[in-house]
This record gives sequence, C-alpha cells and structure tokens, in this order.
Amino acid sequence: MVVEELLRIPAGGVSLEGMMTVPEHASGLVIFAHGAGSSRLSPRNTYVARILQGSGLGTLLFDLLTQEEDLIYRNRFDIDLISRRMAEATMWVAESTRDRALELGYFGASTGSAAALKASVEVGVEIRAIVSRGGRPDLVMDILPEVRSPTLFIVGGNDPLVADLNRQAFEALTAEKDLRIVEGAGHLFEEPGKLDIVAGLASKWFRTYLG
Repeated sequence: MVVEELLRIPAGGVSLEGMMTVPEHASGLVIFAHGAGSSRLSPRNTYVARILQGSGLGTLLFDLLTQEEDLIYRNRFDIDLISRRMAEATMWVAESTRDRALELGYFGASTGSAAALKASVEVGVEIRAIVSRGGRPDLVMDILPEVRSPTLFIVGGNDPLVADLNRQAFEALTAEKDLRIVEGAGHLFEEPGKLDIVAGLASKWFRTYLG
C-alpha cells in the first residue's frame, strides 16, 4: 500500500504546497529540491520520484517558493533563501514522520542541488545521502568541504559547461562521493532513456545509504 498526502508545509512564515508519497515498509524518504523556474510538479522530478517509490522509498516534492515569491525573478536564484526553505521543510517533515523512523535523503536538480547541499550542512537532522541531477553545486563551493552526506553528481555528457562545474565541485567535496556522466544526455536528460539512467543511479545510491 502507498500513502499519498497533500501537505501544507510551514517554512519561514509561509506555507508551501507539497506531496508526500510513502510506500508501505519504506525505510527512507527522499526530499526533492526543484530548479529555478520549476515547481513540485516538475515532470522530470515526478518521473524520478515514481521510480524511487517503486524501489520502496518515500518521496516529498514541494514548492520552494510561494506563487507570489516565484514572480520575483531573483528569488529563484536566491540560494540562501531556498536552502533555508529546504532546511525548514526538512525539520517539519522529520518531526511529523518521527513515528515512522524514516531516514532522509535529498535529490536536487539545477539550482535545487545547491540548495540541497547547503541545507544538508545547516539542517538539524542527519541527511543520509544526496543526489544531484544536472546540478549547480558550484554555487555553494564554499560550503562543499563541510558536506558530510554521501553525494552523487549526475551530469549529461552533452552538457559540457555544467559537467565542468560539477567536476570542480566534486574535487571540493570531502564526503563519500561519486560523479557519473550520462553519455548522450543534455542538461535536462530529455533524450530517450536518459532519465531512466538517472533514476536508476539515484535509486541505487539511496538504497545503499537509506535504511
């Protein structure tokens, strides 16, 4: 049995919409951080979430900004703001799911990856694993040596600029880490079968460290 809950998550004085899906006997919950201009309804994140659910992991997809905040373009790239939202939402979810003893992981895309990495350092609970898809970890280069969560970077082979930025960030990480280049994939992994590769790599990483 899979339980789905539509949530209103209090964070920083606002209420953020989210959808939490937890399969029966799940031991871990993966919290998603979407990229700039996206939302909890991101089709790519939703696709990856469904595959993670199929492997027995719970997922939470939520909006990092309110609709009003998202209209202000600079908010979408305010890593301090969205990382705080990520941390505040994480603490609320950790408290509300305490009886289920779910270990927590982060999945970030684009700028959401930077927010997830920064939040993992600042949040008051342990984040057991992080996966970044086409991420911008270079935006938080200064805190990468402080990241303690095992971290997987996944980048498209046809996305050379972001791949290079990920390689630089990878060197700055001191936690357990891996970097995977998906050949033939662009920044959004829209090519046939490429998002399945991302989901498979993410599922294996989370299943290793959560539960």
